[in-house]
Amino acid sequence: MGAVSSLLPVFPWDRLEPYKATAAAHPDGIVDLSVGTPVDPVPALIRAALTDAADSHGYPTVWGTPALRDALTAWATDRLGARGLSHANVLPVVGSKELVAWLPTQLGLGPGDKVAHPRLAYPTYEVGARLARAEPVAYDDPTDLDPAGIKLLWLNSPSNPTGRVLGVDELRRIVAWAREHGILVVSDECYLELGWEADPVSVLHPDVCGGSHDGLVAVHSLSKRSNLAGYRAAFLVGDAAVLGELLQIRKHGGMMVAAPVQAATVAALGDTAHVTEQRERYARRRSALRTAFEAAGFRIEHSEASLYLWATRDEPCWDTVGHLAERGILVAPGDFYGPAGDRFVRIAFTATDERVEAAVRRLA
Repeated sequence: MGAVSSLLPVFPWDRLEPYKATAAAHPDGIVDLSVGTPVDPVPALIRAALTDAADSHGYPTVWGTPALRDALTAWATDRLGARGLSHANVLPVVGSKELVAWLPTQLGLGPGDKVAHPRLAYPTYEVGARLARAEPVAYDDPTDLDPAGIKLLWLNSPSNPTGRVLGVDELRRIVAWAREHGILVVSDECYLELGWEADPVSVLHPDVCGGSHDGLVAVHSLSKRSNLAGYRAAFLVGDAAVLGELLQIRKHGGMMVAAPVQAATVAALGDTAHVTEQRERYARRRSALRTAFEAAGFRIEHSEASLYLWATRDEPCWDTVGHLAERGILVAPGDFYGPAGDRFVRIAFTATDERVEAAVRRLA
């Protein structure tokens, strides 16, 4: 067991605990803008679907119910613009983090193989490579990499932590390069429905992939769009051969989405009203926080999508974290996402309206 844990970096959020204690000591309480966890209610129609399916006494299937697969293909066709989808092109998973962490292992990667990920990135891309004993390789532009040994290329648009969106031309160029070298592209698109100053495009859109899903898998989640982080509801869309292999592996591993969660996912994907309502909440909070942080001397970069502001005072990130903690505001240091973020902080706008208003007052 120790041999496996020794492969992994120190869990980054543990380093934030002293700053969290400082922020929590503020007379008006902490404003936690560090973790992008939803704070708003789960929509009623989703809770009703979960409750109605509560008498799930039998084992669910790894592939999901036919109704779930119908919902996944319909949503991906309508929202992503993907064409020619069948049930073979979709696969439910137990939350996107589980998938990111274990995908290299499930693909059979190991020593001598490389997993490429953005230089500023969600740490679990690197963790997944290390769990498989493969080599993580960070990039600014993947097409500048030596393709030798790269078996898996992670894209992340909209980006966590920066909120940067890759445009159609850039995505098309990367996909063409990866296909030329036989590299599987897995695109983490969990924030795709949260574009503010850009319209994020899926790697499965015909303008990007030419209508073929070969060598491409998109990762999607209901955690952010539908406030379902606690449900662990996510799914894959893309290359049928890749998903078919993963389905067999995940059957052996018993990686099943709970049956009530499958029913809730069907309800969530079939309704757009709650997504629009949640977007409007986040848009208000984003606008208020951006205005307040800029007035307080911060510079915001990228941040055209996702649930975060990528901000700097042109100083070491931990100095910024400490400065804000003294005011009862907790943010994430940019170096959690790689050394290139060491002068930035990530500010989540997943806080209640009341807490956002408190942060605005303190920054003023």
